[in-house]
Amino acid sequence: MKKVEAIIRPFKLDEVKISLVNAGIVGMTVSEVRGFGRQKGQTERYRGSEYTVEFLQKLKVEIVVDDEQVEMVIDKIIAAARTGEIGDGKIFITNIDRVIRIRTGESNLEAV
Repeated sequence: MKKVEAIIRPFKLDEVKISLVNAGIVGMTVSEVRGFGRQKGQTERYRGSEYTVEFLQKLKVEIVVDDEQVEMVIDKIIAAARTGEIGDGKIFITNIDRVIRIRTGESNLEAV
């Protein structure tokens, strides 16, 4: 099993969710996060004054899938989240050793 973590633009969440649900993915966790990368923040104006927003608002989408689904999930996220502009985000893949559903005690793929 693998955990796919995608940092995406907030307005792309619905497209990513629809794409993954249509592909058969049944669960995901979404968290509001803040950060910066190559964008290094952005300058905005408020009532005539300029100020710099150093940490930009993003969303982190986490999905645990079977090894065979990883490439499909990556492709779906990229297709739905890409704008072609700097700041589209990143995808991280990590190994998951074990998953346990607290309510039933099921483990691994049955728990996902």
